[in-house]
Amino acid sequence: MKYNTTEFNKAVKYYKKKLDKISFENLYVYGLFNEDAFLSIAPLSRAVHELGKDMNVVFKDKKEENVLFDVWETYDDLIKNVVNDKTNALQEFLKIVDKKTKSRFSYYLKRPELILTPETDGFEGSISLDYSKDWFAPYKWEKLEKTAKLIIKNVLALKKKERVGISFVLVKQDSFSDNPLEDVLDSYQIALSVIKNVLYKYKLLTIFSQTNRESMLEFPERVSELSAALLGCELSKNIDEPVFKAYKKLSGLLNLKRIKPNNAIFGIRGKGYPGRHIFGESIGYPTPNKKSRWNSPAGMMYKFSWYPQSHEDFRKPKSRIGFTSTVPIDIFINSVLIDYHEMRKRNKQIIDIMQASDKIIVKSNIENGCDFEVGLVKKDGTKREVKGSDSDARFLEAPIYKKQGKSFGMMANIPGGEAFTTPEYLKGKIVGDVVIQLDNSYRLFYEEPLVINAKKNSYEILSGPRKIVDKLREKKQESWQKIIEQEENKSVPEKIINLKKKNFNNIGEFAVNTNPKAKLCNYLIVNEKIANMIHIALGSGFEPDKATEYHIDIVIDSPRQKLDIYGIDISKDESSPGKQRWIIKDGKFVV
Repeated sequence: MKYNTTEFNKAVKYYKKKLDKISFENLYVYGLFNEDAFLSIAPLSRAVHELGKDMNVVFKDKKEENVLFDVWETYDDLIKNVVNDKTNALQEFLKIVDKKTKSRFSYYLKRPELILTPETDGFEGSISLDYSKDWFAPYKWEKLEKTAKLIIKNVLALKKKERVGISFVLVKQDSFSDNPLEDVLDSYQIALSVIKNVLYKYKLLTIFSQTNRESMLEFPERVSELSAALLGCELSKNIDEPVFKAYKKLSGLLNLKRIKPNNAIFGIRGKGYPGRHIFGESIGYPTPNKKSRWNSPAGMMYKFSWYPQSHEDFRKPKSRIGFTSTVPIDIFINSVLIDYHEMRKRNKQIIDIMQASDKIIVKSNIENGCDFEVGLVKKDGTKREVKGSDSDARFLEAPIYKKQGKSFGMMANIPGGEAFTTPEYLKGKIVGDVVIQLDNSYRLFYEEPLVINAKKNSYEILSGPRKIVDKLREKKQESWQKIIEQEENKSVPEKIINLKKKNFNNIGEFAVNTNPKAKLCNYLIVNEKIANMIHIALGSGFEPDKATEYHIDIVIDSPRQKLDIYGIDISKDESSPGKQRWIIKDGKFVV
């Protein structure tokens, strides 16, 4: 353990003792960033979660008016029966929204019971809390700072006038998290390395986090839900529908045009989900032509090419994102500080092979290994798109689409390193033996792999670890429930609902991993990049006609299974196998 766990546990105990004397559901920390406050959030959030409470944290590097306080004040006045233009406008808006959300939305306008501000020596508010950062110890700081600078320059290419966001993870109670505490604390150091290299250099820096949920169907933390709904409504306020007309009036009175999205985000993700987005799932945010609806403001902001709604929305993306997980510092540094020229060169070779082929053959040279084929030709005779993941989110609009006159956003996995496609079909036996991503990353092992039988338009789980199979089924059940609720609420067009149902049991991705320094660990975001390995994904793909409600990545150990992977043409002469284009032979690259 790199960190002083005695000091960490001591801090958790101190915060629990202080907070246990106060009645609250939600703690909101808001104010100017300082390092001591940021590091103190780790034990403070553990204390809050052990008490069974929620937490939301927002730090800024410059003073900015917080519109939430104006909204909370107006709602407080409404509850007190104060009558004025603002309360009348809010009441009119809530009358429409609560009817659609079964009166659930009003709850999220409640002011947090406990609000603290980071000051010089501690958090101040209705209670005073000392900072507790003695648990922290820098580790490989110079290399970590070099890694952070690479991300800022080469992954996100931040511009001076941009609003920059950095999301980090709160520390949950032991019963929630499967990840080692050391890994979660490492994420604070990773976040801090980026923060220090961004601080005061751009238009505005926002550092934020909130309590996650175990299930995507749970109701969310209050402040994050309200913030998301306000952003979504602000982006939709000119839509000619009663709810957005009512919001536009409220927005004018409260000057909510101050709500601005971040132009670029570096994110660290931990276990869990934000929970339901109540406004989006119940009402949705229409595209300007009203031919489609978004069910989250994030979709509108990022506008990725594989979202069906993106193809009906003429507005440009408003944000881009590069994200990682709570990976250990050593693995993070090694897998990010690489020779990108060489990796991109190999990606290009693999992409060229896949684009030139009609299908990809994947066959193991050992017993009980993979044996499947990936179809790349669509029904209309055109090919499925093949892409490379090079950790590139330097532009709001992806250049490859901009050249085609299309406006779609950019996303980067950190680390990067894969050539991937959305299969037209995948059929055969899949043997996952490295890791799977569900609500968190879970290791798989060759002694008890996850075995899947894929047919052209469906798949079934044949065997696997009980815990993994149960969690996979649970995620699929929750995803299906979300589709049904969207259908009932008409928050998403019928066309997209039918598409999600049609693709629900599809294989959505096939990828060849290419990062030369990524090493085996507990986290999918790294393992799905390990050179010579491959991965597939159940569910949603990366083309708009292959969308559904979930995406579950599964990594396959190509060297262990001694996989042969090659592209092949569909031969008109059945006696001829067609031209072969090799990618991996006996588990090793031949490109």
